[in-house]
Amino acid sequence: MRWFMPLLFIVFLCGAAKPEGPISPPEDGHGWTLISEPIIKQLAAEGKTIAWPGQTTGVCVDRAKGEVWIIPTGQGVWRSTDRGQTYQRIDGGVISGRCETGYSINADPEGGRFAFFMLDGKCGMTLDGGKTWGQFADVGRNWDYAAVDWSDPQAKTILAARHESDGEMYLSADAGKSWKQIGKDAKFAAVGIFDPATLVTTQGGGILRSTDAGATWTKVSDLQPTGRVMVVRKGVAWWVAQSGVIVSRDKGLTWEKSGQPVDGAGWGPWFGKDEGSLMLATRKNFVETRDGGKTWMTVAAMPDIKDFKPSNLGWFLSLAWDPDAQVLYASRMGFGTYQYQIKR
Repeated sequence: MRWFMPLLFIVFLCGAAKPEGPISPPEDGHGWTLISEPIIKQLAAEGKTIAWPGQTTGVCVDRAKGEVWIIPTGQGVWRSTDRGQTYQRIDGGVISGRCETGYSINADPEGGRFAFFMLDGKCGMTLDGGKTWGQFADVGRNWDYAAVDWSDPQAKTILAARHESDGEMYLSADAGKSWKQIGKDAKFAAVGIFDPATLVTTQGGGILRSTDAGATWTKVSDLQPTGRVMVVRKGVAWWVAQSGVIVSRDKGLTWEKSGQPVDGAGWGPWFGKDEGSLMLATRKNFVETRDGGKTWMTVAAMPDIKDFKPSNLGWFLSLAWDPDAQVLYASRMGFGTYQYQIKR
């Protein structure tokens, strides 16, 4: 019943007649619009049950096409090509379960390829924008988050953190068809991958790097990541950290701060049209830089709903950015999915 009262709160804010209306006026820093209701209504009309804790559980953007993909809990991946007006399920029954974290969906930064690391359901990925899908082998209740080697056209190498396992880490060399446990430590708190042999993680005291597929680890930096998954784009690694964003240009051997700190950053980064354009999220706001982190500006507050501000960085809240349309998306496990049009 814990999810029911927040849901009533959403309905109260949005209005019974217009559930898609703004939560609060744009001028007060919010102005989000509920866009997941068409999916929920269609599933209800078909007599299908949305799994616990209800509503939706994840969102991502295919930046190659400007599409938004939403996951209603336990009911796969639904795509909208018109920014949330209409939807179609596209995973063919391959994906189920829920997104435990904001990093449960791992997207190729260039668009078109996505991997879904679900909890209490089936996991898999698409390498062609949702046309075809491959399913992963299960490991217990499955995953909290994972990193994919998108430099490989077939995306065969995956480093994943298993849910409630006291820090079990698994490596797949065959696109999730099989898994090998490479470590266990409750302090493991993030993952990153450069190639089949070169991995990174953290246990809370800086960055650890492996060049032998996780057999051994060496500390390479005192800088502390806060993002659960490192992102590689065009050979450069970007990681949300205590100091804002940190960068490596040599496969994780050395790291440096990129620009000014961003207090409380825990989601992202998402990329704009060039390397200097980035979006991050804190517990309270989305922040953007257009100069590689030298300056940051707040572009939107989180939806004005209590549980859209989780205390655990990177957990429960799934976020996305469409840099071409300048639209932000937010989905919280057990709640609806919302859209915000950035005002320029």
